Amino acid sequence: MHMFKKFYYFIDNFDKKEIQNLNKNIALIYRNYSNNIKKGVLEEMIDFCKKNQRDLFISNNLKIAIKYNLAGVYLPSFNKKLKYKNLNTKKNFKIIGSAHNQSQIKIKELQGCKEIFISPIFKADKNKFFLGVIKFNFLVSKTKKKIICLGGINSNNLRKIQLTKSAGIASISWIKKTAQVKT
Repeated sequence: MHMFKKFYYFIDNFDKKEIQNLNKNIALIYRNYSNNIKKGVLEEMIDFCKKNQRDLFISNNLKIAIKYNLAGVYLPSFNKKLKYKNLNTKKNFKIIGSAHNQSQIKIKELQGCKEIFISPIFKADKNKFFLGVIKFNFLVSKTKKKIICLGGINSNNLRKIQLTKSAGIASISWIKKTAQVKT
């Protein structure tokens, strides 16, 4: 049986109670594109994650990720800038990013991403297009980077993910609904 080693949970705001209920192995990706990041909230979230030994990534903001010594930065698929490779950062700093197709995977490789989230693997409410297991595995075969599956994941299709060549799972809503993920 395929065991996943990586779990990522996307959050738009900091809810301490919600995060405390999550398994300790779930890394957080903070992505709030609608509001400016409030310094006090950001510092509280960073402090909470450090005390609880939880990895925290920030979306699309390299300066903040480096300044606050976060686990890394997450680059969404729409970020095509190539300025991220060969950065002078701490040893364990990770650049991760998402892609939807082969050309975006190539961009993420050029950006220096250590892990690439390929999405959507399954049908989701906000997107009628999805890859499915076969197309997902085809895209995975086009890179040597670790791949994380994202999009439309729920308890019903979790077994299908075991048929993929994925190193982990990322979720926007499923992890919140299940609260605990057995690793």
